[in-house]
Amino acid sequence: MIDYVNVLVLGGSVFVGKHLVDQLVEAGHEVAVLNRGVTPTELPKGVTRLVADRTDLGQLRAAMAGRDWDAVFDVSGFVMAAGGSDIDGLLDLLDGHVGSYVYTSSIMAYDQSRVGVFPWTEDLPTNADGPTGYGGFKAMSEAAMLSRHAENGFPASVVRPAAIYGPDNNIFDMETPMFLRLLQGRPILVPHGGLVVGSYGHVDDLCAAMINISRHPAAAGEVFNITGESLDVNRYIAVLADVVGAEPNIVAVPDERLAELAAPDAVPLYGHLFKVRHHAMLSIEKAQRRVGYTYRDAHSGHRHTYDWFCQQGWDRLDGSLVDPMWKASWDFEAEAAFAESIRRG
Repeated sequence: MIDYVNVLVLGGSVFVGKHLVDQLVEAGHEVAVLNRGVTPTELPKGVTRLVADRTDLGQLRAAMAGRDWDAVFDVSGFVMAAGGSDIDGLLDLLDGHVGSYVYTSSIMAYDQSRVGVFPWTEDLPTNADGPTGYGGFKAMSEAAMLSRHAENGFPASVVRPAAIYGPDNNIFDMETPMFLRLLQGRPILVPHGGLVVGSYGHVDDLCAAMINISRHPAAAGEVFNITGESLDVNRYIAVLADVVGAEPNIVAVPDERLAELAAPDAVPLYGHLFKVRHHAMLSIEKAQRRVGYTYRDAHSGHRHTYDWFCQQGWDRLDGSLVDPMWKASWDFEAEAAFAESIRRG
């Protein structure tokens, strides 16, 4: 195990980055955060903010010149997918100046044609969609890092989470509207018989795993799936219903009505993870065996999240939320209207 002090987080403004910074600070590390400085986020006391746009290599060079880091955690991948980025340029800046580099990838980095084939292990083919898509960009970034490790020992490790939940979740079509549907007795529209399987991992477990991986020299050049339990939609709803203490009002969506919800202009009427294209299960055996990965169960993880949700006053939320990055949200009136149309037949 490697001990370190000087740490850089690329991202660090929201959700995963925020929780990662908090854990690093709590552990006593000297932490710097590099991002565009656009998202209004108050960093913990003592954290240094470096301002640079990941899509501008000149800005990165100016912000990072002359600095060495014991560990770098890269959690800002979506900005790159949206605007393009010079991955090799970033690695050039860090090469020889970093003791460990941990890249937060995604389940979307896998070849998505394997949906429904269980489980997904780290040796399976990756997404070949190219740099314009989220998963394709993640896969290309991974390949560049792992190739450099093979060439000169660049200390890169990759983590692939699936569905990440927890306090501060900035994807607003996951547990937040589910808690509200349950609290308010609203219909919960369930497609595909509720049999779509997903892997759900708590944000703090992911952050702890990344820190742990960064301290394992043998983890360099390796990819690790990092998530928690795999649940089908029916079980997922049952877990959250038990946490909230409510009886779910489930409305099954007939298969023949699914085409209406697939239109480009259709209003999303349930979480994106309920869709069959996300029917996948990650194996975490490698992370458990190689780096001692552990995780909390789905019930305790969502209980922790629900407690935070109530502390924010969101149990009394009037209206929907829209995250600025993914544009995910909900429309309870549209959901109720569609549920009523199903009941009428």
